[in-house]
Amino acid sequence: MLLQHAQRRAGLAALRKVVENPEALERDLQQALQGQFWIFGGEYAGEAARRRLVPGDEVDIPLIRGDGSVTIVEIKRAMALPGPLVKRYRNGWIPSAQIHDAVGQALNYLVRLDEQRLTILNQFGLETRWARALVLVGHPAAQPGVPEGAINEVLRTANTHLSRIDVLTYKELLDNAERSLGGP
Repeated sequence: MLLQHAQRRAGLAALRKVVENPEALERDLQQALQGQFWIFGGEYAGEAARRRLVPGDEVDIPLIRGDGSVTIVEIKRAMALPGPLVKRYRNGWIPSAQIHDAVGQALNYLVRLDEQRLTILNQFGLETRWARALVLVGHPAAQPGVPEGAINEVLRTANTHLSRIDVLTYKELLDNAERSLGGP
């Protein structure tokens, strides 16, 4: 147990370095997350051995929940997004095109998983009927002109309107994983 805790803490520290690197690309983030399914929470039992579950689509990280169903993780950049996470609209903040595009991509993956459900179940033993998606995108530090709380609130509000897709910043992911290890 102590060895596992130390390994997880080391993996989290390595991931944090990549997340905070302004030059890190999506593939760098994916490599840092590979094999660390615990970071996403206790409901996950592991990662699927295959990233290509349907022809033409290769998901970034296919997580397997305890009931055998799939959650796909769509990875976007953390500190070097080509645009903001949120933007000002009238008297408040709303998700930017960065968020909408990433959610649209995840939605397309879910549609194709739905369409190929029986094939995926028969070939790989994975249940996609209840598949979900998690979009990891951005970091509040990359948009310093907006309070972190405002970014989190916009994403949480957007998440309540999405039924199978959640959007999370890397900071939230790291903070949640840190709490699961018992703090700093």
